[in-house]
Amino acid sequence: MEINGKTFLISGGGSGLGAATARVLVAAGAKVVLADISEENGNKMVDELGEDKARFVKTDVSDEANVQAAVDAAVGFGELRGAVSCAGIGTAEKTVGKNGPHNLGHYQKIIQVNLVGTFNILRLSAAAMAQSEPLESGERGVVINTASVAAFDGQIGQIAYSASKGGIVGMTLPAARDLSNLGIRVVTIAPGIFDTPLLGSLPEPVRQSLGAQVPFPSRLGRPDEYAALAKHIIENQMLNGEVIRLDGAIRMTPR
Repeated sequence: MEINGKTFLISGGGSGLGAATARVLVAAGAKVVLADISEENGNKMVDELGEDKARFVKTDVSDEANVQAAVDAAVGFGELRGAVSCAGIGTAEKTVGKNGPHNLGHYQKIIQVNLVGTFNILRLSAAAMAQSEPLESGERGVVINTASVAAFDGQIGQIAYSASKGGIVGMTLPAARDLSNLGIRVVTIAPGIFDTPLLGSLPEPVRQSLGAQVPFPSRLGRPDEYAALAKHIIENQMLNGEVIRLDGAIRMTPR
């Protein structure tokens, strides 16, 4: 798909992987709608990218009405041809820890934001793209989800996070099959250890230690590397129904 002149919805677009993706797509001539829970981050990105290229919609991705409003804003901003889901949360908690069993509310919250939120973006953006005229190639759009290597190599304390990301991996192929007759592709990126706000609060020695665990390159991944892959997925029509690990060959240890 040619990116220039198209509009893309990006959840979690106010920071981290989503913000990097927004920058790359706008640089390629796209317009973006940033669906983010943080008004401060979202508005900063609009200021950076320009109001002619970016809009912000405060969005709780787990809420149907919120996501529909973001999709409607994207449709109203231009030719909606893609969505990238980068919104996510994570906490560390064992199945059974010192204080007893894993808090069910914490588990449900992570599933609701990461898995249900991703599905919300997928289903509602795809429904909007399905109403578009197909491009010359027959394609109507592309949806990119974000999982994690934790979907495959979940560590101690990642039971909820790994389950949420595993669910995203599991729905990638059936979603691509469901949407194939509409000309809408679905691809999931599974990042390894990336330098995002989720890691930003860690002390620098801990961050360096995490980066050193990556076989090559032995460092934290950069958000712009995620964005470069997202851009390639959009442009390469044969990428569909696939989960791509972007991890420097890391396989996570138990802890």
